[in-house]
Amino acid sequence: MVCPECFHEWEPKEETEVASASQKVVDSNGNELVDGDTVVVIKDLPVKGSSKPVKAGTKVKNIKLVDSDHNIYCKVDGFGAMGLKSEFVRKA
Repeated sequence: MVCPECFHEWEPKEETEVASASQKVVDSNGNELVDGDTVVVIKDLPVKGSSKPVKAGTKVKNIKLVDSDHNIYCKVDGFGAMGLKSEFVRKA
């Protein structure tokens, strides 16, 4: 399978093994994230289909954790709903 946003490739079989092995989601600094947290984007992230990226320093409120490669589901002001990887955010 291929992610349409970042073109990351993975096998669905591997995803279920990894998800069951570790349910803990951590940010770029190693802090544990939970549903409802507020996070800050740490680098400019290109958005497929948009001419402008999500800028570093953008605050994202009320995140939801999901079991997938992009393990944070959220709404980013000016972009709408999207998935983010926890390695590109830090807890606010």
